[in-house]
Amino acid sequence: MSDASFGDVTAEYLAIRRGAGLVSGHHEAVRVTGPDAISFLQGLLSQDLGGPAGTVVRALLLTPQGKLRALLWALIGEGEVVLVTDAGSGETVASDLSRYRIRVDVEIQREGRPVFELWGPASAEVLEKAGITSPDGWRPVTGGWVARAGLVGLDRYLLTGVDPAQLRAAGAIRCGRQAATAVRIEAGEPVMGADVDESTIPQEAGLVAGAVSFTKGCYLGQELVARIDSRGHVNRHLRGLVVTDNLLPPRGAAVFSGDKEVGLVGSVAESLTLRAPVALALVRREVESGAAVEIRWEGGSVGATAGSLPLDDFTED
Repeated sequence: MSDASFGDVTAEYLAIRRGAGLVSGHHEAVRVTGPDAISFLQGLLSQDLGGPAGTVVRALLLTPQGKLRALLWALIGEGEVVLVTDAGSGETVASDLSRYRIRVDVEIQREGRPVFELWGPASAEVLEKAGITSPDGWRPVTGGWVARAGLVGLDRYLLTGVDPAQLRAAGAIRCGRQAATAVRIEAGEPVMGADVDESTIPQEAGLVAGAVSFTKGCYLGQELVARIDSRGHVNRHLRGLVVTDNLLPPRGAAVFSGDKEVGLVGSVAESLTLRAPVALALVRREVESGAAVEIRWEGGSVGATAGSLPLDDFTED
């Protein structure tokens, strides 16, 4: 995981929002190669991987019961797919895929190179100044690759095999975990293990629209996802919480609606745009956007307002 800050959280946050922030330690990659790479993954991942080489799609790796195992970006190539996942999930992805590698010609290997990221509206400009053409999808570069995988409302590029000093010389500002987490919460992008886990159904996390294909055919865990889509509902939803006082609740704090516990807090950070602490939380579906809740933990409590994601209703123009 990245450092909390490199000395000035405000400058780092503003670099992401208004310029180009250089982020690291948030993702890792697993490479699947071989003649059967695409067909092998088509039967396992939630998204259609039948697009042309150079395409980037959001995808999920699920359990056979339809619960989350890993959140992915899939970089589709010729006879290869690079799977970018949350830091700490690479071993899960490689191990799960290897379990299903039966009579197929594929190799599965975790990439050892760090994944760097550029976040912000000036990211493409920084890449160009560093001598790297910004792709619409992804493409190899000397010693690695570069991929476009945007956040809601922001450009974001993932890179490997690139000297971060080269990016800083081109104008990128190093940004730590505090600033990056704040922007990620505002955008409504969950992280495996912090905001969602192996008890989470994709519909609860709001991931289906961008990461699930209902036309490509069977994949691991499809039955539950399809059944909920066609005739069911889920009992929880991922919400943003905007805290009413300048007090950061701890991760794992309980969320209450009246006297009823309705969820737990996940990622927490200080939003400069909203001028308030913000958090992600899986809460009961009866907690609607705009509802007042209370966050409680041992030794403290604070009020908050629940919001739909991304937190557009709370942000300033």
